[in-house]
Amino acid sequence: MPTVDHPVVLHAEFTARPGSEDEVMRLIGDYAELVRDEPGNIVFDVCRRVDSLADFFVFEVYRDQEAFDAHLRADAGMTFNTHLADHIVGEGSTLNFLTPASVTGWRP
Repeated sequence: MPTVDHPVVLHAEFTARPGSEDEVMRLIGDYAELVRDEPGNIVFDVCRRVDSLADFFVFEVYRDQEAFDAHLRADAGMTFNTHLADHIVGEGSTLNFLTPASVTGWRP
């Protein structure tokens, strides 16, 4: 029986250091354009908390595990994360992997 490869869905969050909010917005905005051009990317949406513009949230969807793995291997991601590290609080993004409540209802 063939296996069904479901989309990889995740939510990432991080907080800009005080005074770095604009630089983080620039970095994530440039990076978003690159990720959206990746063949297996379906969604890469960036949001900020209304009451704290230092708090960033990224919702990502990739076609399947292979597409997500290719995203992780891309040079652009390594470069982005290196530059981002200087401008955020903590050791990096907090990642939360998600699953659709109903796989049959999933519509990429």
